[in-house]
Amino acid sequence: MLKGITRTLYWKMSRLCPKNPRSGWWAALLATVYQRAKFYAKQRQGIVLTIDHIGLFGRRIGATGWALSRKGSTGVQQIAVYLDEHLLGNAVYGHARADVARTYPFIANSGRSGFHFYSDIPEYITFTPGVSLLRFEVTGERGRCYQLHCQLRDEYYEWILRNEPDAAALELQRQTRFAYQPRISLITPTYNTPETFLIEMIQSVLAQTYSNWELCLADGASHAPYIKELLARYARQDARIKVIFLPENLGIAGNSNAAITLASGEWIGLLDHDDVLAPFALIEIVKYLNQRPDTEYLYSDEDRLSEDGAMRHAPQFKPDWSPDTLRSTNYPTHFSVFKRALLERVGGFRPGFDGSQDYDLILRATEQAREIGHIPKVLYHWRMHENSLARDALSKTYTYNAAQKALQDHLLRIGMSGIVENAGILGFYKITYTLKISPLVSIIIPNQDHASDLKRCLHSILKKSSYRNFEILLVENGSKKPETFAIYDQFTSEANVHLLEWQHPFNYAAVNNFAAQQAAGEVLLFLNNDTQVITPDWLERMLEHAIRPEIGAVGAKLYYPDGTIQHAGVILGIHGSAAHGHQGFPANAPGYMGRLNIVHNVSAVTGACLMLRREIFQEIGGFDERYPFAFNDIDLCLKIRQKNYLVIYTPYAELYHDESMSRGYDDHLEKYHRFKQDTRLFQEQWQHILDRGDPYYNPNLTLDREDFSIKSA
Repeated sequence: MLKGITRTLYWKMSRLCPKNPRSGWWAALLATVYQRAKFYAKQRQGIVLTIDHIGLFGRRIGATGWALSRKGSTGVQQIAVYLDEHLLGNAVYGHARADVARTYPFIANSGRSGFHFYSDIPEYITFTPGVSLLRFEVTGERGRCYQLHCQLRDEYYEWILRNEPDAAALELQRQTRFAYQPRISLITPTYNTPETFLIEMIQSVLAQTYSNWELCLADGASHAPYIKELLARYARQDARIKVIFLPENLGIAGNSNAAITLASGEWIGLLDHDDVLAPFALIEIVKYLNQRPDTEYLYSDEDRLSEDGAMRHAPQFKPDWSPDTLRSTNYPTHFSVFKRALLERVGGFRPGFDGSQDYDLILRATEQAREIGHIPKVLYHWRMHENSLARDALSKTYTYNAAQKALQDHLLRIGMSGIVENAGILGFYKITYTLKISPLVSIIIPNQDHASDLKRCLHSILKKSSYRNFEILLVENGSKKPETFAIYDQFTSEANVHLLEWQHPFNYAAVNNFAAQQAAGEVLLFLNNDTQVITPDWLERMLEHAIRPEIGAVGAKLYYPDGTIQHAGVILGIHGSAAHGHQGFPANAPGYMGRLNIVHNVSAVTGACLMLRREIFQEIGGFDERYPFAFNDIDLCLKIRQKNYLVIYTPYAELYHDESMSRGYDDHLEKYHRFKQDTRLFQEQWQHILDRGDPYYNPNLTLDREDFSIKSA
């Protein structure tokens, strides 16, 4: 009832709103009145609790949301999480939530109301997805308690039901014909494959709704007695199944090359002997090739399959072609399909890379492919068993040495030099590129008061940075406090610290454009005054990418003061515009598909710490000064991407960032109105890009949150 009253009040007040185009303050005032009434309508025991997302991944639970009391975030003492009647633990509370701050600007510290909870479910707890309940119990001031119950669901199972074809749809696919219907040769080396796995693999090929395929099997002298009889029987039953029995085991690469000799298809697909294809895998490949005939290498999304084949989980929803991501991990992996001519050009599989022979092949193939494609559908099921990397990364440790060797060879072929190391997680790699030049870096820091934050920032740069060829340009813009000018006097005594003065109203884009014109460096680094350097080699780790001719901009890994993630790359389309991926995640979290801890391509990075070459900044015309407060950095990166440069996130340049400290949270009417104006402009200017989707994200992932969870219905 109260909700209806507040809506009626809002409508009647809006009728009084002036028609003058400058009346944005009135609309913002009405919005605030409405949101205040809505807050009090929603609160229970003085608390509002919202669950954004609950994810179940095997026996691991993840949940995110926000909570506020009437006294703000300081009034929330604890958020306990229960599964049925079992206490799992307490959520981590106090993450930045700019959306909540904009919605409830009248509540103290509303911008720090976010929480997350990640926990493994203990083995002694039994639960049933769709039946078991999660209970969130919020304790507020004076011990007041509010509880919210949510059903625990298997979101991936629900995604499968919504997105994958049923029996009727599969039958329709079998009747589909294309203008281009190439033969696809599936290459499978076998060696002592468990009988059940081998049968299920072959049956998954026979079940394909696209019929112009052949399965080429090369057995490496298996000892298991059933292998030869089983493969020979299938070959007799279907002429599309071809088998060669080798006199000795040539290893994965040698056996795979032997299988390729059986192939007559124009396309070669890689299928492991213990894995399974989705029944619609090949028809999706052919559909894509009809739409994009210049494609020479193509990969799909994948998931994990339990050992007994009964359960699918852990989907890998991948980005589109991302060359730097590939240098950090073999993210395309399955299902990989190559044009035969490309495979012949690069020479097939190479010996000496067993365990990472596919990684080596993909690196060589993508160096030469005219066009690389990605199908954002789960076409491949990677089986987990005791000898599989899908279950145990330690089951085949030799693969990681082979992968590092493949990457080192890749660098030599493309004319780059660097050292390849393990990135700290098996299957992920760090390349430290050789800095052959040491250009002057101009670090540009706009500032308005906040003397203590500026001092901390400058001190961290000057005392911690191992790269010394830099200058710092402090851009004074309307400071009032004497201590700020004392800081200027203290630090400009350093030979490489200079003070500039911007005598106009604050406009982040204009201030930085002004400073860039005065900068002497070949490389520009835009840095917020509320940052603090953590890693001494932060400049080298950004510079090693910024000087590469194909790279347009580089961003760093930024943490909130509490150690949680503030920035690790920008995702386009989140909340209708853009947002920082993994925001609020724990500092030690690997992130989705390990992204927090590896160099990878993104569409944009934050201007709080953004490096690029001066020539690129000039080529794109600098920051667009129509964005005085927000989205100027993302707009800059999208202009860079339009020029076909890549944007990079590196986790090896680490800083603290107390977000928006320089101007505070957008927590009153004027700032809220400014943000809305910049948001509208961004959406109008880049709607065609937002509609297309972020190529470095995935259309199966949510646009409602920053946590890479699966998109709901």
